[in-house]
Parts: sequence; structure tokens; C-alpha cells
Amino acid sequence: MTVPHRACLMVLAAYSVLSAAGADGRPASGETASCQAAQSCTDAPSQDITGTIQIKKKLTKPSVTASISIYQRGTAVELGKDDALDPLAYERSRVVIYLEGPAASALPKPATFSMQQINRRFTPDLLVVPVGAAVAFPNMDPIFHNIFSLSKPKTFDLGSYDKGESRSVTFTKPGIVYVYCHLHPNMEATIVVTPTRWYARSDTSGQFRIPNVPPGQYTVVAWHKAAGFFRKTIIVGPGHSPTVDFFIPIDDVPQRKVAMNMKDESMEGR
Repeated sequence: MTVPHRACLMVLAAYSVLSAAGADGRPASGETASCQAAQSCTDAPSQDITGTIQIKKKLTKPSVTASISIYQRGTAVELGKDDALDPLAYERSRVVIYLEGPAASALPKPATFSMQQINRRFTPDLLVVPVGAAVAFPNMDPIFHNIFSLSKPKTFDLGSYDKGESRSVTFTKPGIVYVYCHLHPNMEATIVVTPTRWYARSDTSGQFRIPNVPPGQYTVVAWHKAAGFFRKTIIVGPGHSPTVDFFIPIDDVPQRKVAMNMKDESMEGR
């Protein structure tokens, strides 16, 4: 469990009480010192949020696709292969961590990311972008692809286009966007659109780091495609870099987890 650092909140609370005591419009006794302390909290340097993702069981079901499908026409394109990873290392590398909360409202300048189509697969097949970012979908295969999504945060259909062409989509709402190809049923990918610019992916050992987080209260969200969402509340304060650990289990009631994921998918109201 994370033990939050509450120094800033205590100072700000004390400042509010003392401010109310000044009935003549001038600073009440002790308010100047409290104001200075509150300002020092506001100006406190950013901190890093670190943590570990623990996964004890394999979560992702294997995807089996014939090397040459019956729907394949024209040029034959070899199906890409997964990297050889330990199953648990693979699961840990598939977790996205990001921040929610009023203190995490700052967004970066719009940026462009890329999800290529190579060997009848999306590369990468898991992409994390902040709200406002655009994602390009360049076709690197000598065949047509038709990229689309029916996800609530962003619905789109890019139509069919050939090798060397690229089309892009701008994501204006946070949420989980599942991407497919009309022409190749084996192709699927996920884009996690985060509500803030503070996000990370855990590495194969389960370690993650979100750098340069300003002081404030946040909700740290961990998401895994098969396991869903996990949340913890933290406070970032002066001289305090929080550590947040998540244990991601397999839900014993898949139907309940699916319903929760569908509700969370749009991240409405966040």
C-alpha cells in the first residue's frame, strides 16, 4: 500500500482556515507564513512515480491464424511472428499505467504517433497516446488494408489503401480503442488514449516509471487488456516520490469483468 505524503494538503488546509479569520480584509495572524508555505508547495519540484506490476498467471489467450488464409488474394504476405518472450514477461509488458485527477489536467502539444501495417499485422499492436494525439496508419505491405474501429471513444473507417499510403486519425476522447482490418480478420490492435500526458508501460520485469509529475493528488490507473482496470490514489508532495505496486489477478467471474471493462472503456466524466 502507498502511504501518501500529506504535507502540501495540510498546509493548504491551514491556509484556508487562517484566510477565513481575516475579517478586515488584511492577512490574519500567521496567514503570511502559511501563504508562503502554500506557495512553496505549488512551486515544489516534480517527482517521479515508480512501481511494479505483479502478474502470477498467463492472462492472454493465444491467437491462432493460418499462415496463408483462404481470403488471401494476389501477393502472398507472410504473417509476422511474436517475439519469443517468457509468458509472464509478455503479460507484464502489456500493462499501461497512467494518471487521472484534477491535478493531472495539463496536456501536451498535439503529437503524431504511428501504427504500421507490416506482414499482415499491426506494429506496434499496443500503442499509448494522450488525448489530442493523431495516429498514422501507414501500409507497408504489398496488399490492400482497410483499418477501422467501432469503439465508443473513437469510431472510424479508413477505407482500402495500398502499399506506401498512410491515413491518420485524431483521438479527442480518452478511452480504449480496438483497431481491426476489414480485409484480414487476424489483424487487431489496441490504442489506449490517456486523459493526461503522464503515462508509461511496464517493462518485461514489471517495472514502470512516470517522470516529472507535479505535486498534487492523483489516481494511478493500471490497465491490462485481459484483466481490466486497477486504481490507486496517491499524493505527490515535496521530496516524496511515491511507489505504487499493482497485483493483477485473473477475474473468477469473466462476465462481471467484461461488463466493468465496457463501462470503463469510454472513461466518461474523467
